[in-house]
Amino acid sequence: MTEIKIANKKYVLVPKENYQALQKKAALKSKSDSTFTIEQARAHTKALIHKWSKEK
Repeated sequence: MTEIKIANKKYVLVPKENYQALQKKAALKSKSDSTFTIEQARAHTKALIHKWSKEK
């Protein structure tokens, strides 16, 4: 990890592998507010498609 300073702001440079590991760790910690079942997801998708097709 390397620190650099640009315009009086500190930035950290990390290797790509470490950055991806941090992203994965953060993603696993966050929980989605709404998780759909397969049937709910299909119904939601169809509703959005119909809504979008009417807009054109």
